[in-house]
Amino acid sequence: MRIFEILIPVLLALHLVWLRPRRLAIQLMPTLALLFVCIHLFIEGYRWQMIPLYALTVILSALILFKFDIHPAIAYATVLLLAAAVALPTLLPVPKIPAPSGKYQVGTAIYEMQDSARQELYSGKNEARRFMIQVWYPAEIKSTDVKAPWMSNAKIYAPAIAKFIKMPSYFLDHLVLVNIPAYKNAQIANVEKPFPMILFSHGWQGFNAQNTGQALELASRGYIVVAPQHTYGAVVTVFRDGSIAPYNPNALPEDDNAPNYEVTARILVDQWVGDLAFILNQLEDVTSETGAFFNPHVDFSRIGVYGHSTGGGAAIQFCATDARCKAVLGMDPFMRPVSEEVLASGVSQPSFFMFSQFWVDDTESINNKFFHQFIPNASDNFGVIEITGTKHYDFSDLPLLSPIAPQLGLKGPLNGKRVIVIVNSYLLDFFEMTLNDIPSKLFGDSSPYAEVKLLK
Repeated sequence: MRIFEILIPVLLALHLVWLRPRRLAIQLMPTLALLFVCIHLFIEGYRWQMIPLYALTVILSALILFKFDIHPAIAYATVLLLAAAVALPTLLPVPKIPAPSGKYQVGTAIYEMQDSARQELYSGKNEARRFMIQVWYPAEIKSTDVKAPWMSNAKIYAPAIAKFIKMPSYFLDHLVLVNIPAYKNAQIANVEKPFPMILFSHGWQGFNAQNTGQALELASRGYIVVAPQHTYGAVVTVFRDGSIAPYNPNALPEDDNAPNYEVTARILVDQWVGDLAFILNQLEDVTSETGAFFNPHVDFSRIGVYGHSTGGGAAIQFCATDARCKAVLGMDPFMRPVSEEVLASGVSQPSFFMFSQFWVDDTESINNKFFHQFIPNASDNFGVIEITGTKHYDFSDLPLLSPIAPQLGLKGPLNGKRVIVIVNSYLLDFFEMTLNDIPSKLFGDSSPYAEVKLLK
């Protein structure tokens, strides 16, 4: 909870618990709490989870105004109501994306891309492929720069994400209040050497800002991170003109035993691979909008790619077919969309793969069988690990949505801060080692983290 969201119930609790003797300071606390409600609404912003606290504050303030005596038994019963009112904003807080630890401050920018050479497969219209991207990068911050939101168009994204996790559409409306430790359209840091670049591909029904914490950490360490929103495969896409593209459920069969599942999945991932390739094409072209801004600052000989779930499969497929990729990392990579040729030939670039315990434990899954077919052919593999106590979405920011994320199916039992430390350590060290030639002690015969099991 935020500062005024904490102060309001504290003042009400003091008033109710110390109702006797009648001290003026105690009696005035609901009025002060009401003042804090006004400040909270102005500074922090309204959210529906606070409605019970708003109501209690108004009621207790009115009782003071009209000099209504509250019986101590009623006061103590009201404390229980207050505790219940506090539980709602506590269990659904305004998420806070952790501040990165690197030496650079971070800027972020959003662009729309249209690839006229490719047909959109999932809109039902005769039109070119278009998609959004978000970029996080080392920046020089000015006093006039403003913090960026976690996700642009959160009023549209929040209901879509709530639906995805099978909750009411209003459940995550407070995501509009989330800002991140990065600045909108800030000036890129001016250094002598260009920065390495990392592409990130999200999973099926994911979104490009789902791993913002990792992007911030990488950008603060001197990387330019670019993430496409894979239109019709993302939970929702909002274009510059305000038009909306929801995810298309027909692009990937819900039944993983559906006939021709692999064929359908490979068509989808080929489209995503095309998105990754087009991003590089645009950045290499100094006449494009993104190229004009970023091209002088990118070292195109040092490009890494990573992805989560279906995006992990897209990262593997891209790196197996595009030599511009110099290192590839997968987080619970979904292997069924990877082509038969790549499963048989592997990847030649340095590679590393992280799995959640949830995916590893499903030993008979088709995905695991495909991965075991692929991994011996990854000729420069730095290892495969399992993180005990994790689930699929532990590799994203989604566990930050609530302390009850495990009950919502968004994470495993391992402490969320611990997960972030482990995942970020391997993510950063892998790309530092492969793109910057900085040695790491993580990739050996053992791990410094007790929760990590070496699978290869």
